[in-house]
Amino acid sequence: MAEGFAREFAPHHIGVFSAGIHPGLSIHPRAVEAMKSYNIDISHQHPKKIDDLAEYRFDLIITLCKHAKENCPSFAGSPAVVHWDLNDPAAIQGTDAEIKEAFAGTANEIRSLISDLFNKGYFNALVQQKTNMDSILNSLPEGIIAHDLQRKIFYFSDKAATLTGFSPSNVIGRDCQEVFNPRLCGSNCSFCDNATIPELQPKIYETVFYDAKGLRKELEVSFLPLNDFDDNVKGVIASLKDITYKKSLETQIGKVKSFRGIIGHDRQMLQVYQQIKDIAVYDYPVHIYGETGTGKEMVARAIHNESARKDEPFVPINCGALPEGLVESELFGHVKGSFSGAIRDKTGRFELANNGTILLDEVSELNKNIQVKLLRFLQEGVLEKVGSEKQIKVNVRIISAANKDLKEELKKENFRDDLFYRLNVIPISLPPLRDRKNDIPILVEHFLNQIAERYNQKPRRISTEALSSLMDYVWPGNVRELENAMQFAVIKCKNNMIQMDHLPNEINEKKNRFPRKGHSRKLDGDRVGTILKKTGGNKAKAAKLLGIGRATLYRYLNEHPEAIPEDL
Repeated sequence: MAEGFAREFAPHHIGVFSAGIHPGLSIHPRAVEAMKSYNIDISHQHPKKIDDLAEYRFDLIITLCKHAKENCPSFAGSPAVVHWDLNDPAAIQGTDAEIKEAFAGTANEIRSLISDLFNKGYFNALVQQKTNMDSILNSLPEGIIAHDLQRKIFYFSDKAATLTGFSPSNVIGRDCQEVFNPRLCGSNCSFCDNATIPELQPKIYETVFYDAKGLRKELEVSFLPLNDFDDNVKGVIASLKDITYKKSLETQIGKVKSFRGIIGHDRQMLQVYQQIKDIAVYDYPVHIYGETGTGKEMVARAIHNESARKDEPFVPINCGALPEGLVESELFGHVKGSFSGAIRDKTGRFELANNGTILLDEVSELNKNIQVKLLRFLQEGVLEKVGSEKQIKVNVRIISAANKDLKEELKKENFRDDLFYRLNVIPISLPPLRDRKNDIPILVEHFLNQIAERYNQKPRRISTEALSSLMDYVWPGNVRELENAMQFAVIKCKNNMIQMDHLPNEINEKKNRFPRKGHSRKLDGDRVGTILKKTGGNKAKAAKLLGIGRATLYRYLNEHPEAIPEDL
């Protein structure tokens, strides 16, 4: 009846549809009869389900009863919603005359409401308000996306289309996780568990996204829950800001102090960060070389998390820790009965990493037999489980790592040259901590804050003398050794200030320290500030121009922070 009256009163260019949560198979005859008294024929109408209207975008939704209000889904187009709490005449129990009268009364009530909606300007006001809001949202520099509690997108602004490369017609009404692969929200998704409605709170986070053309973008996402008039959460709205250029610029000028959990702002580390971003787009094999403790697994995980595979598994394997006789089984799996002790089928690490990334750490430790099988997998993308002749197609990205120089292993004939060239397509070399000592202060601060947070304590501070010892130490165990040293110092320190005697003994031993280059000239703040400005804040270059060691400069700046120019 409501559709019949709406078609009567609405302007001809307005589309009118009606649907129900659980519609009947046909129009109720009493409804047809009631409408005839207004010279409106609805006998040709066919009841529709709400799901049948999912492809349409609406400006206004009207619910006619309490049940419809409570079960009304979100519709594409972000329409205004009006609730009319009418009695359902079909639910009335009574005589035929009473049912006929109920339908007539409801028809009259609906006619009055719809007449007012169109003839008294309410509809035009609602549509104008929505049009204005669309204009505002589309004029914003950020992209705007909104979806309901089932992740179905119902609003997609013009800027969102520009940022993502997807047109509104391709995404409206679809699950956002089906549209965006990998997920736009990354690890911040509040709707991965479909069984529960999450407790939603506003938040801001950064994410890496690959648009429709595969172009990598860094986005800042501002996230808000959407509530109805009864303060029930009905969905979420997110604004997307492209910060790709900003992040790139921050890396170039050295403002970045960390990246994907990797701490450091030395120029060498900034180059590693950029390299990770550059190669994450491609699936080519990567080989990471670095001494023990330099963070090879963290770099591999960062590559995975920056890539389009980030929603899929990341499987690290320490090849040097695998039992000699079980290496092939661990990597490729086995079938039941293939060898003594194979009491069930086993899925190998490569199969577990399907569609994701696998890290072959200490790859130089693999024996020649396994190297041959690995080479075949890299060439063909298929594997055979131990004891099986069946070939399994697996799609993984290969990242290898080693603390031995594979080129030296080639010379010693410990590593196959054909496998080396397959793995070493994109090499990354991680600098040892002794070559990026200006990162030691921020690493110390990071580890001390990390310990304090874990044990709900106030962060310890470190004295100038203790920091100087750390700066002069040779760090054979690199960042991992520094982390261990901070854990040791926190345990030994009984107050808030870490002193030299709280550090491990080997750090303060002269044989483990870099030799000092004689006595440096007396420093003054004006001279230090001038040199720092000249080097753009690069303390390593400044120390060289001042004719002193970096540790000496760091000690001076810790004692005289006013010497650092304000614009640095």
